[in-house]
Amino acid sequence: MGIVEKSMDLNEYEMTIAAQLVDPDSIETSWNDIAGLEEIIDDIKATVILPLKSPEIFYNSELHQAPKGVLLHGPPGCGKTMLAKATAKEAGARFINLEVPALTDKWYGESQKLAAAVFTLAVKVQPCIIFIDEIDSFLRSRSSQDHEATAMMKAQFMMLWDGISSSKRCSVVVMGATNRPQDVDKAILRRMPAMFQIGLPKKDKRQSILELVLQNERMDDVDIELIAEQTEGFSGSDIKELCRNAAMIRVRDLRSRVLANDCTLKPSDLRPITGQDFTAAVRKMKESKVLAAGRFVLNEEGLD
Repeated sequence: MGIVEKSMDLNEYEMTIAAQLVDPDSIETSWNDIAGLEEIIDDIKATVILPLKSPEIFYNSELHQAPKGVLLHGPPGCGKTMLAKATAKEAGARFINLEVPALTDKWYGESQKLAAAVFTLAVKVQPCIIFIDEIDSFLRSRSSQDHEATAMMKAQFMMLWDGISSSKRCSVVVMGATNRPQDVDKAILRRMPAMFQIGLPKKDKRQSILELVLQNERMDDVDIELIAEQTEGFSGSDIKELCRNAAMIRVRDLRSRVLANDCTLKPSDLRPITGQDFTAAVRKMKESKVLAAGRFVLNEEGLD
């Protein structure tokens, strides 16, 4: 059964959720893969990881327990999911990457049983982190328009969450990520006392991200500090995509040589990435962002 020990007695619903269970040793993301978020990483190490790794230290104090809920919020592409995975890896905690459709696309009554299985399985394999990406789409503010089955599942999810919160020796943490914290139900926010805002990186953070992404690349006449200045408003994923675009320019050049000469080239024939490659890539990405923003405005005004 892999991650789940054979001695564990799992019901059919727990077995369904176990398909989304990840062993910490198989998680490839670590702190070394994240740049520009050092302050937040330090806070997570102290407030989440230490109590999970050494819970016995804190049994006599309710003030030092790991929070039962952690919310990572901020613009898309700023590393929220990477932080959650790295937290599980560094804490040595099993990781349930909860796929919400697996709960909601079931027959009436099945969703509540699957929601319960999330928590009962997490307790059996603890320490465990239950991660819900785009948590606002699942646990958004409740209203009278909610379907009865959805409302019941949300209510049960919160009751089960309270159940693990009341146990001092339960090492289960629910982590959520969202770029719309204002849409998350207030009752959910109350259960997530540890909140970390992951904002767009400033210049020094963008430079750290560039250095991390480019650390193994061959470059010629590339001013990383200048690129960091030119990428104001870029997220971490934008910067990674920028580097990929710059690198692909040399690949296109190489392809042209192959087609023109009908020859076979070696990897060593690939030239270094240059400052000109980055200039072209920055210009292209900024143009794409402007066009995308323009289409969004047109759609919002109903003019598209």
